[in-house]
Amino acid sequence: MVEQEPKSSLKKKVLGFFKILGPGIITGAADDDPSGIATYSQTGAQFGFGQLWTALYQIPLLLAVQEACGRIGAVKGKGLAGVIKDHYSRKILIGVVVLVAVANTINIGADIGAVAAAAQLVVNLPFWLFAVSATLVLVVSEVLVTYKTYANWLKWLALALFSYPATALIVKQPWKQILYATVVPHIELSFAFFFIITGVFGTSISPYMFFWQASEEVEEQRAVGMHTDKDGKPRLPRRFIRDMRIDTLVGMASAELAQWFIIITTATVLFKHGTTTINTAADAAKALEPLVQSFPNSGQVAKDLFAVGVIGLGLLAIPVLAGSAAYALAEAFGWKEGLSRKFKKARGFYGIIILSMLIGLLLNFVGIDPMKALVFTAVFNGIAAVPLLFLIAKINGNPEILGDHRGGALSRTFVWVTFGVMGLSAVALLYTLVFQHAAR
Repeated sequence: MVEQEPKSSLKKKVLGFFKILGPGIITGAADDDPSGIATYSQTGAQFGFGQLWTALYQIPLLLAVQEACGRIGAVKGKGLAGVIKDHYSRKILIGVVVLVAVANTINIGADIGAVAAAAQLVVNLPFWLFAVSATLVLVVSEVLVTYKTYANWLKWLALALFSYPATALIVKQPWKQILYATVVPHIELSFAFFFIITGVFGTSISPYMFFWQASEEVEEQRAVGMHTDKDGKPRLPRRFIRDMRIDTLVGMASAELAQWFIIITTATVLFKHGTTTINTAADAAKALEPLVQSFPNSGQVAKDLFAVGVIGLGLLAIPVLAGSAAYALAEAFGWKEGLSRKFKKARGFYGIIILSMLIGLLLNFVGIDPMKALVFTAVFNGIAAVPLLFLIAKINGNPEILGDHRGGALSRTFVWVTFGVMGLSAVALLYTLVFQHAAR
């Protein structure tokens, strides 16, 4: 007879598991930000199940890159910009931080616009009022709330994504076709296909995620008061790297599972019924109508549900975007940095957060459509990630930088493969653009 594990012991293990979850789960949840939702919704609406395979094959790529970034931060006790500053030229450093700052600020602007557009689905008030209000709430929260409290908030906001798997599971699905499309890659040699797939890669494997996770591992070390050696490097407990890997695995797998369900839902509900282009937040919200079809006024309920998801994930992702830009710039210029520090002790760091959010807010008043801006942002991230992945691959495989914690053969292989896949996607996009233009 098998003895049952005492309830107190089981409870302790469950609580211990959730305690491990931190930077990885937050990064994974932020990965499915409004830009991600818009891009995955567009690919489902435009190509049906045609790009569903990306959710499966991105898992080892995304996991390898984020694990490498987290390990670099943990081992060196610095964020990525700080490591690059120590081991590469100033030109490379400046190029990297400028690229991240620009990409993140554009992403912040697109996400603020998405939050405002989603809020308008629920309450008919001016766009500018929601955009300004969201920015003020985000600035106050990120500047005044402690990191530990803020991180706990961010974990729970990730629950907003459950509406997509719930919808996918209640609608009758061609599961054999879905599984085939998940396993067997489908490629179309067209600009539209490569534009969206570059966006899918870019919103899943984004520059801000690299810098955020590396820096947040350092924040975790500060939070637990980890000791350092005479060279200032953290003395890592045996379980720290293991826990970081578990956290990263859960976060990245969750992000890709959410992507998979969003594409399935929009392909089934929108593409199947002839809606192949998403122009507004209301168009995207229609994908959730089957979940609430038994409710009176189901169209508005679907809009409300979509709005909650976009607003929740926007509030989750925008601080991550602003924070990762601030970490990169503060480390590059030698400023005090960290969300665990008070405003007075890291004014430059928090100044970057405030400035990036304000510029992002202003981008919403130059006449760019919020939904189109989200997809464009994902594509821009897909191109911007390529040179950053090259540097991460170099650092990950360098024993002079990471010593015994250098990436293993599997890690090094997958990080380089990620660089290659993202690079080929960007090249294919540019090639089809030039070819299409020449054909005209």
